[in-house]
Amino acid sequence: MTTVLIVGAGPTGLTLACDLARRGTALRIIDRTPEHARTSRAKGPNPRSLEVLEDLGVLDAVLAAGSAPMAMRKYRNGRWIADSDPFETSRPTPDAPYDRGRIMAQWQLERILRDRLAEYGVHVEPGAELTGLAQDGTGVTAELADGSRITARYLVGCDGGHSTTRKLLGVPMEGETATDQSMVCGDVVADGPERDRWHQWFDEDGAVMMCPIPGTRSGWWFQAAPERDADGNPVAPSLESFQRLCDRHTGAGVRLTEATLLSTYRVNVRMVDRYRVGRVFLAGDAAHVHSIAGGLGMNTGIQDAHNLGWKLALVTAGQAGPGLLDTYQEERLPVAAWTLDITSAGMRAVLEAIRKPGGGLEAGITPETSALGLGYRWSSLSRDRSGRTGTSGAPDLPADALNASSRAPAGDGADTRLRPGDRAPDAPCRDTATGTPRRLFEVFAGPHFTLLGFGAGSTAALRDIAAERGDTVRVCAVDAGPQAAPGGNVPGLDDHGGHARSAYGTDGDGLVLVRPDNHVGLLAPADGIRAVRDYLDGLGR
Repeated sequence: MTTVLIVGAGPTGLTLACDLARRGTALRIIDRTPEHARTSRAKGPNPRSLEVLEDLGVLDAVLAAGSAPMAMRKYRNGRWIADSDPFETSRPTPDAPYDRGRIMAQWQLERILRDRLAEYGVHVEPGAELTGLAQDGTGVTAELADGSRITARYLVGCDGGHSTTRKLLGVPMEGETATDQSMVCGDVVADGPERDRWHQWFDEDGAVMMCPIPGTRSGWWFQAAPERDADGNPVAPSLESFQRLCDRHTGAGVRLTEATLLSTYRVNVRMVDRYRVGRVFLAGDAAHVHSIAGGLGMNTGIQDAHNLGWKLALVTAGQAGPGLLDTYQEERLPVAAWTLDITSAGMRAVLEAIRKPGGGLEAGITPETSALGLGYRWSSLSRDRSGRTGTSGAPDLPADALNASSRAPAGDGADTRLRPGDRAPDAPCRDTATGTPRRLFEVFAGPHFTLLGFGAGSTAALRDIAAERGDTVRVCAVDAGPQAAPGGNVPGLDDHGGHARSAYGTDGDGLVLVRPDNHVGLLAPADGIRAVRDYLDGLGR
């Protein structure tokens, strides 16, 4: 019996596999396709996913494989109208080092994650199709199409919008399909357009969009409103149809010589009402699908996996109680509902924008689509200085968010103070001993909790936690001065620019416990070691 069986080797499943593997959790990951898919669908990780990928140790490879988002060039009736760059005024900040995502084909990201997974000795098992499952109080048995079986303590379905796992569980995907909103898509080889722009031809009778695929000489993502037959039905995507669409809308001599990975996309806005059935979990598109506006699909799945991985690892290692797994649904279900809402609003904004010459896809890109503002203030894992949890009455939480409200779970935007449940900010500091530049994200990176202690008054608590729980908690003193050095087990950082104190909202001494998925779990006074112990001892119990 393996500990965790992951069904589906897309970005969600691979992120979860990498996270579990680095924690030493025994796992298997299967995928029904006989060969690794070469799909380009998603256009890359957003800023929050870049932070996740940095934590997994693959950021350098991602940055090398992709490109920065390019400006968008809009046309009307084949004539250039305007260029726009939705990130023109955005800049990295000390607390958020990635102000924009990365453009790259989905297969490129999957390859990077598979390579990372292989470093842990784990490989995707292709051609393994799930056909049945059964579970009891001790584990799950997965039946495969070839008649074999795999038993595991837990199973996670990361197998996409048509998830077999979800169907076998009998979990409905509630929502709606916009039958009047469809798009034909594919990867094409083309000559003609300049490759430093995302070209968008929007006319009153249709549209064509072409975005260059980084890492290729002449590859493009092709998206268009479909041709219609005599009865008004969409024409199936093909090279010939794509060329006719180009001829009609581009007026720029665009010649297509190849078209692959053809598909017809219809806007579905659907999600499950639960992420867990016994020992089986759902993640990514298996749990939620929505409009592509804002590019949140793949990214929400990556962030699902990052939330679930550390919880599965701690529970299966006996370091947390089984109740910790309930917080996966508690935290991610409201985020999924918010995602459906924000992407639907983005799609409406795009459809309105393209009615006028010069409007384009940038209308669906907002600060919210970076996902940097998403957190879990309402969660039972979010504790304030008094020990209260988020569910005991977080004033910023919409009243119906715990019931999968479609309204934003991140808060009302009025209170900008860091609170438990928020994403833990980055900050540039210096190593106290050597003066070497070091970011907080470097301290957080890895499969552990991090206890930050601000000021000299926190060092006693840091030393005690390091001595008691050094296998699961990394401690770090910020602005503690030479008092952090005695004992040799409390590394220190100098917040020379004041960025850490500013980001964490502390002028004096205090403790901040950062979860393994880099969200704030607990804020406590400098002498609050009991609160830290209680938090860690009480996980899922």
